[in-house]
Amino acid sequence: MQKFIDLSHHIRDGMMTYPGLPQPQIGAVFDHEHSRSHYAGRAEFHVNLIHMASSTGTYMDAPFHRHRTAPDLASIPLDRIAGLPGIVFASSLPRGPGQSGAATRAISVTIPAEDLRGKAVLVATGWDARWGTAAYWEDGPYLSEETVDLLVRARAALVGVDFANVDDTSDLSRPAHTRLLAAGTLIVENLTNLLTLPASGFRFFAVPPLIERGASFPVRAFAEITEVLL
Repeated sequence: MQKFIDLSHHIRDGMMTYPGLPQPQIGAVFDHEHSRSHYAGRAEFHVNLIHMASSTGTYMDAPFHRHRTAPDLASIPLDRIAGLPGIVFASSLPRGPGQSGAATRAISVTIPAEDLRGKAVLVATGWDARWGTAAYWEDGPYLSEETVDLLVRARAALVGVDFANVDDTSDLSRPAHTRLLAAGTLIVENLTNLLTLPASGFRFFAVPPLIERGASFPVRAFAEITEVLL
C-alpha cells in the first residue's frame, strides 16, 4: 500500500516570505462571476494571475541559481527530482544565545558517504514549526562546512531542509549554495513534516515546471512510502 506525505508549505496571498523578497499576490485575470459573459452564461471559470518571487514557499534551486552557465530548471532530468531514494537526518534545534549550552546553528550530518550517493538527503530540525511567523526568518540552522563537504564527496542527488537557507546568511559568499550547486546537488529549502518521515525506505519527489532560464521555483514536494499490510 502506498502512502504519501506532503512536505510542502501552502502558498497564500500576502504571506511572509524571505526578507527582502515581495509577498506573493494571488489574484485573477477573471473570476467565475466575470467570466460568464465569455461563455454566454453557460459556463464559468476562474483564471489566476499570480505575482511572486521564484523563491517562495517550498522551492528548488537549480545550479543556474548560483552559476550563470550551469543547468536551469528546464535542464534537470526527471530522474534527478522524482522517485529519489530518500534518507532523513534528524537534528535537534540549534541553541541560541541565552539558552543552555553553546550557541550553534550549524547542522553536521553524520551519515557515511556511501549511504548518501544518488539520494535525496533531507535534514530535519523542526524549525518548520515556526513557519508563518517572523521567528521563522530569524537566524536559523544552516549546513556546516563539513556537511557540505560530505554531500559533495558523496555525490548526493539533492539536499532538502526544513529551514530557510542551507547557508549561514552572514556569509555573503554563500559557500553551501556555491559548492552544492556546482557539484550538481540540487537544493530544496523550506520543507515541512520531515520529522514525520522514517529515516529511510521512502521515495522523494520535488518537481518544478520546465522553465527555461529558471533559477528556482516552488515545488510540491512529497514522500512516497510503501506500507506492508499484515
